[in-house]
Amino acid sequence: MDKNNREYNYIIPEIKNWPIFTLSRDRQEFIEKLTDYTVNRIKKTAKDKLSEDLAKVIYQERTRVKENPWKVDPPHEIDFWNRLRKKLVKRSLDVEEAEADADKNNEEILRTIVNRYSEEIAGNFKISTYKFARKFLTAGLNRLLNTASNRNFRRFYSARYKLRERLILHGDIDLLRSVGKDSTMVIVPTHYSNLDSVMLGWAIDSIGLPAVSYGAGLNLFNNPLMAYYFNRLGAYKLDRRKKNSIYLDTLKSFSTLTIERGTNSLFFPGGTRERTGQIEKKLKMGLLGTVTEAQRSLYEDGTNKKVVVVPLVIGYNFVLEAESLINDHLKREGKELYISESDNFSFLKTIHFLWKFFAGSSEIQISFGKPIDVLGNFVDKNSNSIDERGNIIDLKEYFISNGTVSENLQRDMEYTKILADKIVDRFHVENIVLSSHLVAFTAFNIIKSSNSNKDLFRLMRIPDEETLIEKEVLEAAVIDVLKILNTLKDEGKLQLSVTVSHGNVKKIIDLGINNMEIYHAFAPLQRNENGHYISPNLKLLYYYHNRMLGYSVEENIRWANYQILETPEKPIAQPTT
Repeated sequence: MDKNNREYNYIIPEIKNWPIFTLSRDRQEFIEKLTDYTVNRIKKTAKDKLSEDLAKVIYQERTRVKENPWKVDPPHEIDFWNRLRKKLVKRSLDVEEAEADADKNNEEILRTIVNRYSEEIAGNFKISTYKFARKFLTAGLNRLLNTASNRNFRRFYSARYKLRERLILHGDIDLLRSVGKDSTMVIVPTHYSNLDSVMLGWAIDSIGLPAVSYGAGLNLFNNPLMAYYFNRLGAYKLDRRKKNSIYLDTLKSFSTLTIERGTNSLFFPGGTRERTGQIEKKLKMGLLGTVTEAQRSLYEDGTNKKVVVVPLVIGYNFVLEAESLINDHLKREGKELYISESDNFSFLKTIHFLWKFFAGSSEIQISFGKPIDVLGNFVDKNSNSIDERGNIIDLKEYFISNGTVSENLQRDMEYTKILADKIVDRFHVENIVLSSHLVAFTAFNIIKSSNSNKDLFRLMRIPDEETLIEKEVLEAAVIDVLKILNTLKDEGKLQLSVTVSHGNVKKIIDLGINNMEIYHAFAPLQRNENGHYISPNLKLLYYYHNRMLGYSVEENIRWANYQILETPEKPIAQPTT
């Protein structure tokens, strides 16, 4: 049966037995363990620098409270940090105090700070709220899909559209379900939109996996409605204002202990949303390192339970925040060479995006990658690690030094780098090329080749009429790009959507353009009155083009064979906003 039409039962039938629920049930006990774990971790690494580190953290936090307060911050926070400052200063000036007492005082201050951070970070999970959110999300998206797809509302009940026909799942779902019964899963997706978390929550639930622990920005909790649900759906809080070492150590310890406890987790290894639109090629080592640390800790505790990493790629034909994201990137890279325009994210904009998505013929592709262990080896249905020759290997042996499993920070760091490289590689393999990506990639390279004397930022400022591509030129170029993509697909280096794989060139181009222009007021690519193509929004064309970078396709096409029209035509009239 097609995985998109199949109904999956939960691999753990009773929600009260899900690790995320038991973690929430034992929240206070877990916070105490998290505090002890983090304090011991910091004491080991800080050594003689603890007083200096504490002073720095207290200074940074007092500055944050004064200069960048949020509604969600606890009351009287400045008083809290002032008290710790006085305690630290008083003790440090007492020259007659014994060194042991000074260390004890520093540890008390450290424990107070870590406990405060732990209470803030740790989330909750309520079964009743989860069940309601699951039903509300599915019913709401289905209702929106049905309504938007039936412009004649009198015929609303004459057609029913399944959500799974538009949110399409890929990957070996049966393998993931089998592995999930015996292992702890860490799902690591690409990150393009604030909608990612919603789509991922739906996808994970729809294949019968237990709910995951995931991070949500503390700023989101300023909204009472969002705070209510996030506080009850397993989200832990991330405060990006706090960049001090103690907070980051507490956050890493939380991730390590959560995974070690058996709670499935999800985090975006690239950190924030990818501004360029391309597949992430550099990952953050912080949280990713906790995956390796948790696996080693499990082996130290005498259990052979496997921590399994699942790369996941989300594919959108058009992205909600594409305009603002590419603006951020170009502004950062071009500085004074680029003139930025504002484009703010809002709830109304989200509803508009979803309406346009469901009203059109677009789809969102969610590609579950093959599960791998913390060293990047593939994992079979029994959670065995398999090497490149197809042999089962004992992962535990890689954490043994002098006959026992032991901590080795340098070794674990190298393992994390290996894992990061493997995830990036799998992102590219699991990526599904959509019609919008293919058309944008081809059109942008034609325009770029025809303006080879201009750098990227000067290229962005060329008039619309100088981006004109003849219909036959675009079709011929798409055919050449398709040949390379099919070769890459046969080599197992990427995947193609059904339209790209089986559609004819004209259909691919039409669908690609329709998908890009359905949402954006100033479309990346449009047809003019003569049937040729023009780009009213070159920066968005660049953004969607970037999704196909990383495969060297652009280096294997003679773009000089495809040039824009030298005779300018009347530009397309732009919509008013």
